[in-house]
Amino acid sequence: MARQVIKSDCIMCINSCGIEATVEDGKLIKVEGMKEHPISEGVLCPRGEALVEWVYSPDRLQYPMKKSDTGWKRISWDEALDTTAAKITEIKERYGARALAVYTGSMGTENIELAAFAQRFRGVYGTPNLLSVEGNCFRSRIMARQMTFGGYPIEEPWNAKCIIVFGTNVDNSKVTVGAKIYKAIEEGTMTQVIVVDPKRIPLADKGIHIKIRPGTDTALCLGMLNVIISEGLEDKEFVEKYCLGFDKLAEHVKQYTPEKVSEITWIPADDIRKIARIFATTKPACIVPGTCSIDQHINGFQGNRIHAIMMAVTGNVDVPGGWVSIPFIRLGDLRMTEISDPIGTDEHPLFRRFWGRTSPYGQQMLFADAVLKGKPYPIKGMICTGGNPAVTLPDSARIREAMKALDFMMVADLFMTDTAKLADIVVPACSFLEKAGVGYVYGVTNCIPYAMVRKQVIQPIGESWPDWKMWTELGKRMGYDEFFPWKTEEEVIDFFLAPSGLNREQLTKEHPEGTYYAKKKYVQGRYSTPSRKIELYSETLLENGYDPIPHHVEPSKSPVSTPELFEKYPVILTTGTRVPEFTHTQLRVSGINSLKKTAPEPLAEIHPDTAKKYGISDGDMMTIETVKGKIEIKAKTTKDLLPGILSIPHGWEIANANELTELEPRDPVTGYTEMKALLCRISKAEGGRKAA
Repeated sequence: MARQVIKSDCIMCINSCGIEATVEDGKLIKVEGMKEHPISEGVLCPRGEALVEWVYSPDRLQYPMKKSDTGWKRISWDEALDTTAAKITEIKERYGARALAVYTGSMGTENIELAAFAQRFRGVYGTPNLLSVEGNCFRSRIMARQMTFGGYPIEEPWNAKCIIVFGTNVDNSKVTVGAKIYKAIEEGTMTQVIVVDPKRIPLADKGIHIKIRPGTDTALCLGMLNVIISEGLEDKEFVEKYCLGFDKLAEHVKQYTPEKVSEITWIPADDIRKIARIFATTKPACIVPGTCSIDQHINGFQGNRIHAIMMAVTGNVDVPGGWVSIPFIRLGDLRMTEISDPIGTDEHPLFRRFWGRTSPYGQQMLFADAVLKGKPYPIKGMICTGGNPAVTLPDSARIREAMKALDFMMVADLFMTDTAKLADIVVPACSFLEKAGVGYVYGVTNCIPYAMVRKQVIQPIGESWPDWKMWTELGKRMGYDEFFPWKTEEEVIDFFLAPSGLNREQLTKEHPEGTYYAKKKYVQGRYSTPSRKIELYSETLLENGYDPIPHHVEPSKSPVSTPELFEKYPVILTTGTRVPEFTHTQLRVSGINSLKKTAPEPLAEIHPDTAKKYGISDGDMMTIETVKGKIEIKAKTTKDLLPGILSIPHGWEIANANELTELEPRDPVTGYTEMKALLCRISKAEGGRKAA
């Protein structure tokens, strides 16, 4: 029997861990972690361990489908693409190019080809409306750091002596980073661990747990800065040499005394003083924020910015173990010249551009209004790849209503998701194991300048196609042949790698495990802001009508901002909890028995005292209701969570958290919605039954 082991990477999430895929007679039979990979070092999460089940799932889409009056009908790729080309041509002729939206989900973050070819097509077609998870996830952090440093320094916690972890459970959502943190703790190089979270996570057992009221992280940071600056614990040399606006910051934080911040956050004033002193005096120190836990607040952008300011004031920038600026690899660029601005530009101009830097993304929170109300203009069609926005976007009911109202929608996916069910045409996409591409540039999230070629492990399942081929063939039917000249995956890879100094030969034969494309250097003083300093006080924000220095803003619905509403909805709700078995909506609809055994259903975590108050016991089905909607979900009682708070996971089509969230943009800078720190009321589900 012919057997081979192929080194590649997994793109089930942004960590892009190294894998070794064993193939026998053309069939994938085993996946293991790649030990020499600098990020994962041989570690695999449950998702990686389930890749064989996933790729061969009986629920895979294997051929194009067309919706008819009697249900779904199998069609050819030619019919699928011809129909799509005709429909979106008609939309363009009747309403203009901007009436088409192109959506890429989180897979567009990890999958370079998916995102790049989607951008290429929408640019040639002429629509500005590229919608993406960036409209409610992670870009807020990128913007905040760029606005402060002029670039995007990245956390390097495994080399720190002190870390503060804000709102992320590394055991569930950052397994590779978590493994390095635990190793540093065991070896004694990391001596101080501070976990800021309403729930006691396993990492909190290694240090100090700060129990915080959801939505008040910015206030805590301002209180810590009050202590640091009033006690003269800032890095004076670094601040004087590299920072701008320290005097204004010092004056600003005087109002945030530990006692005042204690009232806001529920954290004892002495604990605020304690962790502020530890953070300022234990170097190097590193703030480790959750992926979305800070972003998805009314104050998300400023919450990310206050982290940047704290790192700067303590001199933990561009030093080992702090936030580090690393070189990003240069790859071939498929973007086209922008013709006009996407939806959301008028309302949130800095999300679109500042300092001559332009983001390609529209603000997807305005998508439903564009479809249903024609504001600011009608959107009539959508092509969706690598995502399931019917579940992942806030106010799922309204998003589904908008999708049903479209004149035409095509979806490319591996499975018949909730979004795919609403489409007119569904085409089968390859998994990353069935196509080759440029391995992720790991420095973006893991602070290591490392890249690889993702190898094709097996042949495509059924009639599934790689993303680049789908967009290329659709482009040809639109008459865009000259803009899609690539005929093979090898040509695509060569195009992307051409500017990088690396080539396909190096990354397939010489270094199949990947290689460093640059040497990490710790160089202070290179800050590409208008002032060429780290801008603690931002004139750019001030000029655009925003706060130049962050201040605490209460969630739009909270015990403080809306006490009358709190009487009707007396429990604080936070959404987005992760488990290691799943990322977003991936794998939940794919019939993977090994994952269903360990995570068979969504669970709502609640303190036993809070559950008892509403007549709920562990394992009961409970009803959760917000001003937007309600769901039923099984209760899981735990003393690890603060009383008065309910925490629910995201990504489930059943008990979908986004039936409870609102679509209205809240963060004034980014337009992000609130998906954390909401208000809800809970009750035992009718009949008091337990889940099966």
